[in-house]
Amino acid sequence: MPEIDTLAIIGLAVLCAGGLAYALIYPLLSGEVKADQRREAVAQVAARPTRAKAEDTSAKRLSVEDTLKEIERKQQKSSKPPLQVRIAQAGLSWTAKQFYIISGVLALGGALVTLVMGMPPLAVLAAAIVFGLGLPQWILNHLKKRRMLAFLNELANAVDVIVRGVKAGLPLGDCIRIVATESQEPVRSEFRHIIEQTALGIPLHEAVMKLYDRMPVPEANFFCIVVSIQQKAGGNLSETLGNLSKVLRDRKKMKSKIVALSQEAKSSAAIIACLPPAVMFFVYLSTPQYISLLWTTDMGRLLLAVCLFWMFTGVMVMRKMINFDF
Repeated sequence: MPEIDTLAIIGLAVLCAGGLAYALIYPLLSGEVKADQRREAVAQVAARPTRAKAEDTSAKRLSVEDTLKEIERKQQKSSKPPLQVRIAQAGLSWTAKQFYIISGVLALGGALVTLVMGMPPLAVLAAAIVFGLGLPQWILNHLKKRRMLAFLNELANAVDVIVRGVKAGLPLGDCIRIVATESQEPVRSEFRHIIEQTALGIPLHEAVMKLYDRMPVPEANFFCIVVSIQQKAGGNLSETLGNLSKVLRDRKKMKSKIVALSQEAKSSAAIIACLPPAVMFFVYLSTPQYISLLWTTDMGRLLLAVCLFWMFTGVMVMRKMINFDF
């Protein structure tokens, strides 16, 4: 029996040695190790261009964003456009003569109202200046800013339509025509103006370059430059416009976040600015003879003017503090 146990032990030892040899040596002899190494090498080579492409796309997007900021800084330093151009930028069909007539009517109306109220001549002159010069210009600038904001909100969608059309094989002119018929205002009217100019024989890149004159925002200027360069020298228009669309949406998202975070400060500033007039109004309702000294005596008028000046200064300081640049 000892001989059988010894043979069994030897057999098990040989079997284990053979299994270890098969597990360690067979992959080297059969080429499985080399095959695995080759597969890993191929996978690394395939992943490297994807990573490089992603880094290149991110770099291009950052370049687009930096270019937009540079264009915006140059735009802020540029001179004020003529009145007729600003009227067109506000989306109005008036002429400069009509604008001056409306300003004169408003100035006359403000002066008549102050005369009927029995104000002194200096107050009548101030009312005429405010209603004739300040109010029309403020309305014009307000309409212009509102139209530009609406244009920026819709421009990213228009650029996406052009990118999809170019990738599908459509000419750039057909893509712009789709935007001119399907987009929201004011993008639709601005791109329709481009189509109308090309129908008159103006080259597409020249018609697109005039978009910045009617809509002076950095995003429109960059869109004009991209299209003009592509029309003259060629290039991957869909990739560049895709990066522009991504930047536009990121800027819009960042602006929305900033507006949401600054609402608390804006509410506090509005409450602080409204407290003194509200207190003055309620005191006048309760005891008018007490508060009326502010406008019936010379010292009261002086103090009221000083208070108005400091209130205006405080409101401007708070406005500057809560208007974040990004």
